Amino acid sequence: MNTPLSSAPASAATTSGAATTSAAATASKPAAAKTVSAPAPAATRNTPLPPAARYPALYQINTRVYLTDLSRRLGRPATLDDIPDAELDRIRGMGFDWIWWLSVWSTSPRSRQVSRTNPDWRKDFEATLSDLSDEDIGGSGFAIREYAASPALGGDAALARLRSRMAARGLRLMLDFVPNHTGLDHRFLDEHPEFYVAGTAEQAAREPHNYFRAALPDGPEYLAFGRDPFFPGWPDALQLNYGDPGLREAMREELLSIAQRCDGVRCDMAMLVLPDVFQKTWGIAMEPFWPGTIEAAKASHPGFRFLAEVYWDLEWELQQQGFDWTYDKRLYDRLRHEPAASVRGHLRGALAFQDRLARFIENHDEARGATAFADNVHPAAAAITYLSPGMRFFQEGQFEGRKVRVSPHLVRGPEEPVNGGLAAYYERLRPIVASDVVRNGDWMLLECYPAWEGNGSAASFITMSWTKGNARLLVAVNNSAGPAQGYVRWPWGELAAHTIRLSDRLGSDVYWRAGADLRDHGLYLDVPPWTAHVFEVAVEGPDGPTA
Repeated sequence: MNTPLSSAPASAATTSGAATTSAAATASKPAAAKTVSAPAPAATRNTPLPPAARYPALYQINTRVYLTDLSRRLGRPATLDDIPDAELDRIRGMGFDWIWWLSVWSTSPRSRQVSRTNPDWRKDFEATLSDLSDEDIGGSGFAIREYAASPALGGDAALARLRSRMAARGLRLMLDFVPNHTGLDHRFLDEHPEFYVAGTAEQAAREPHNYFRAALPDGPEYLAFGRDPFFPGWPDALQLNYGDPGLREAMREELLSIAQRCDGVRCDMAMLVLPDVFQKTWGIAMEPFWPGTIEAAKASHPGFRFLAEVYWDLEWELQQQGFDWTYDKRLYDRLRHEPAASVRGHLRGALAFQDRLARFIENHDEARGATAFADNVHPAAAAITYLSPGMRFFQEGQFEGRKVRVSPHLVRGPEEPVNGGLAAYYERLRPIVASDVVRNGDWMLLECYPAWEGNGSAASFITMSWTKGNARLLVAVNNSAGPAQGYVRWPWGELAAHTIRLSDRLGSDVYWRAGADLRDHGLYLDVPPWTAHVFEVAVEGPDGPTA
């Protein structure tokens, strides 16, 4: 079996797009600015939060599924107040800065009924739960009736107490904000029907999957379902009309209300309310929403943060409009479907861009990481993802290797066995991701060169370094199905006069190398397929041992 740092062979080189649907918009009513959810008890923090890490870690939990499981264990309905302090301690102890509690807000009852009766959706739910019942279908957490914590979860008072308990442990609270649409019985429907994209009978007859017969006494007969331009409408959601200035102001006020109750928001499908995207989708012009809204939230709540779910190469645009982090679906897709060269090309992006990407190998929208990446591939994908700069985004169940994706419509998931191999791997990887050098240090993508003429396997490597003071890590991942050899350029030439110890933190091997040789020729690697190494670099002095 190959060792990662074998002696160099004698012959080795020593060179150191969118479909368009128009919809009619009705006239706006000017008195809309204050139609926000009733203010809940502000979740004030009794304990100041620690300084934010340069590259924080986020843990996503499906709140309703978590509490359903907790209810089973307690033998009674559980609320946010029942989340054990020990669980918060455990999450903080794993190195997390944020918990995103998914689907806390009150779900639309009418939308819930759609979830329970839609035959295609129900078929999907039955594939997840063989013993599915209506009680398991809570409706989509993104079909929101109002931005108040669900009474079934304990309401806003319990949410405030949870936030306080989290803050005492240095944990920040992230919640959902869904700008594009609402549930089917949101109060806007009665109070301000002009806040929605209206349709005609002709459009509804031509595209029944995209329109909803509202038949409002003082509003349009048909309203559009929420959607993105590439898919049919979501039949449990109504499309908001961002061409209406009253709607934009109402949603800004809604977000400011949310900002009183958490430390940040994950903004669902954030790119759908960009002016050019909205125009292409609906044929309706709008003024920009995000820059002023984000500025207002941060002015009134310093330290408040925004995470955007975004696709279609619009990440940079949303970063420029004020988002702190944007989804990095591009890296995920390249790791799943493309060779190492494509992954490396993505990581060559400007650091100012990469610093604000949220890296993941699973979330509630994607296949579980243990399904998307085979057991032998998963460690390489995880090392590349979570040892790159940016926010590190994990989902509950990822560390245990869960394979079943649970729809956000469901409030219960299946029981699954723990994948012992993946669990053991994450036990080794997590402390590295949580280390100060990876959370707050300086990152560099390193070049790797052929070990000898005619050997192209060096192209399979993703290599990078982390530095903070005297703390140094070198990451080497063979992201391919075959063995790979190469020389990685050594980034610490100032250590040339010393003997260097390299300790693999993902394994147990230790190597010693002469600093001058590393400076002049680079570090020789010989790594098996889909294997990652994270070498802790230590200086042992000019007379230390060599091997």
